[in-house]
Amino acid sequence: MKILIAVHHFPPQYTGGAEWRAYRTAAALQARGHEVRILCVERIDAGSDGGITWEDDIYKGIAVRRLSFNRNAAPDPARWEYDNPWIGDHLREFLREHRPDVFHLIGGYLLGADAIRAARESGLPVVVTLTDYWFICPRVTLLRSDGRICRDATPRDCVRCRAEEKRRYRWAAKVAPALAERLWASPLADSLRLPVDRPTIEHRRQVLTEALRQVDLVICPSEFLRRVYIRAGASAERLVHSRQGLALSGDVPPKLPSDVLRIGYIGQLTEHKGVHLVIEAFRYLDLRARQATLTIYGDPSRFPRYVHRLRKQAGDSPHIRFAGTYAYSDVGRVFSELDVVVVPSVWYENSPNVILEAFAHRTPVVASDLGGLSELVEHGKSGLLFAPNDVTALRRELQRLVDEPDLVRRLSASVPQVRTLDEEINELERLYETALARSRSPVSPLDRQEHEDYG
Repeated sequence: MKILIAVHHFPPQYTGGAEWRAYRTAAALQARGHEVRILCVERIDAGSDGGITWEDDIYKGIAVRRLSFNRNAAPDPARWEYDNPWIGDHLREFLREHRPDVFHLIGGYLLGADAIRAARESGLPVVVTLTDYWFICPRVTLLRSDGRICRDATPRDCVRCRAEEKRRYRWAAKVAPALAERLWASPLADSLRLPVDRPTIEHRRQVLTEALRQVDLVICPSEFLRRVYIRAGASAERLVHSRQGLALSGDVPPKLPSDVLRIGYIGQLTEHKGVHLVIEAFRYLDLRARQATLTIYGDPSRFPRYVHRLRKQAGDSPHIRFAGTYAYSDVGRVFSELDVVVVPSVWYENSPNVILEAFAHRTPVVASDLGGLSELVEHGKSGLLFAPNDVTALRRELQRLVDEPDLVRRLSASVPQVRTLDEEINELERLYETALARSRSPVSPLDRQEHEDYG
């Protein structure tokens, strides 16, 4: 089978969760004899003033086409963020040249709705793997500009959220919250000079909702993510829950013995990940019964202002260490030196790899009781849950681990088995076959049902 995987970015310059998901999916499929290509965006601030430039290369044996364009030079930069005809036009030509059997979009950000249209116009089955809330939320995370979780994501909510990224609107909401609520609920809000207006947000939602309706199958790594998209209007029949798997190699190394409780954070050092919460909670632990350490793994160069804040917060504590990043080949060593991992996110996480990696290494997890985290961590069995964005609640759960010497062992004994990458790819191949069958049907059952529903 010839498969084209499209993703907003790709290694080596970009190494986020979606990027690595695209790489390991492509590598696993190619190892099974499929012909796989990657299409990604390399830069959005370079290229010609009116279109796409590109470069073909090979990354670890996988063919990659890297696109660049100057979004600020687009006729409508706001629309090009979610519906970029330059991407669509380039993809149409690329598909005519390479003729894949399946188009698999991971994420959607930067590639936009016209990538899906181009694939459908070429007669290809389209599979989308959702990794976040980009099709619903212009900020991607469903986290408002004031740090609160957005629960409805109506166009009015989005307009207010984008406006309050500006200091004058953010200040007004902070000083007079009741008055701000009345303002945003009134017709007067539509007359304000705002960074983005409601028709623009409504158009974005309409375009992306329609694009998802053209997709044969939508893969959701968590049930939570699936429910959010169904609530937003996506077709439930097309949305499939399929948890990602891990490429496990060899035996899990045993924990190195220690009398100290070794707490770890592994992930991005950015505010919505809540790293400040675990530092604050750790600083106020009562360690008379048992000593503890906190080791923080993450790239300090990506968000330097936030990392500066974290270092200032940690002060000169000898028990808090910023350990930087590590090679994936060292993952066994890292987990052998940790007793528990904390995932203190303040946004709706989907299905974070760090929890699956922790479970694979028999390491319990302390996590926010929020989104996909609550789905993975069973309180009192595979880990502990705490109220999101609540330092006191997090400190209370960490204190339990300090005060109850046997608790880590009991939790470790109950962590679940994790899915392997082979199991995930087995299912993905079956989903590709399903998408192929649907695309070959002149009128699929889903399309027929939707015609009956809306006709």
